[in-house]
Amino acid sequence: MNGQTVIELFKSWVLQLVAAWDRFWFTPRYPQVLAMLRIVTGGMLFYSHLVLATQLGDFLGDHAWINNATIAQLHDGAFGSSDMGRSYLWHLSNPLLLWLHHGATLLITAAFAVGFMTRVTAPAAWFLQIMYIHRLTGTLFGLDQIVTYVAMYLMLTPSGSCFSVDAWLRERFSERRGSNRKLAWLLPENRPSVASNVGTRLLQLHLCVIYLFGGLAKARGELWWDGTAIWFAVANYEYQSMNMTWIGSYPRVFSALTHLTLFWEVFYCALVWPRLSRPVVIAIAILVHGGIATSLGMATFGFMMIAANCIFIEPKWLLLRSASEPATPSVASVAEDGCRNESVADDGDLRQREEKLAADKEKLKQRVETLKKRERKVRRAAKKLREQGAGDQQDLSELDEPLELD
Repeated sequence: MNGQTVIELFKSWVLQLVAAWDRFWFTPRYPQVLAMLRIVTGGMLFYSHLVLATQLGDFLGDHAWINNATIAQLHDGAFGSSDMGRSYLWHLSNPLLLWLHHGATLLITAAFAVGFMTRVTAPAAWFLQIMYIHRLTGTLFGLDQIVTYVAMYLMLTPSGSCFSVDAWLRERFSERRGSNRKLAWLLPENRPSVASNVGTRLLQLHLCVIYLFGGLAKARGELWWDGTAIWFAVANYEYQSMNMTWIGSYPRVFSALTHLTLFWEVFYCALVWPRLSRPVVIAIAILVHGGIATSLGMATFGFMMIAANCIFIEPKWLLLRSASEPATPSVASVAEDGCRNESVADDGDLRQREEKLAADKEKLKQRVETLKKRERKVRRAAKKLREQGAGDQQDLSELDEPLELD
């Protein structure tokens, strides 16, 4: 093998790597899974703030368990190193203002959950959550961290384009939306987009990082190596919501569960990507977090983690085509052929065809938008010439005719 051949092979490998990177991040994806995750995340945010409202004065204000002055000193460097965990809630002490602020927070998080004005309520819900987290240092646990990071990525995506009030408003104001760019942005279409894919990938990678470092932290403890961690967890009355102490009669069982849990958590980041191992990894996640939810008194955290794992579900399993949207012949025929020849159908090839079709559709739409922009410029120029009395009025009137696209 000469040097030229080695160079060509290296170039080919680099091009394949770049193409794979491009497919991973920038292949348009449907937002159905993100929409379902928005409902769960928004519901959890609303629930958390609703629970906080039952004892608002104990958590916020100058008379809270950790008052405004103390919480500020925990972040500004008075008790250690300074950080960026700032919050304007440090400066709110009036009970009426705190209640008005909390009422607005409940309304915004509820709107985010049902998908009302999601382009605005999603970042607002995330920002308010950050302000509360920076104020409530010392009173948080895993649920607060999970819903915060999920909300952060969801606000970057059109998660309100389906299963939402925005979807209903989009249909109701479809005519006005076609001529109003701001309304079109506010009520996005339910179609594949790069933003949906980027948000999905960020959520997936963040979840992998959480499990990796969680598993490595567990691996530093002796209980996870000697196989007794599961036993001590279920036997802890502080967290126990279901009596699972009977498992103490089966040491081999809880020892095997301990080692399996550690292995699953450390290698989650690698095993969740291949299609063959992904169902097994997600199934174990449901069992682990379902057990935490039912046995260790952390129902909200367990349910939220199960929902977060659903980000690895392909959108096609939740894809519901609107009755008003005609099926694309090429995709429909491919799907029909796949059903008739299920034993030999290549699901990966079908998905690539659908993704290519979605990308072509997106490019066509961008081209139409460009042509419409040019049309508006020509019409403005014609109007200005008409006002100045220049040019042939008959020729200028032809420019007022709408743009027709075959």
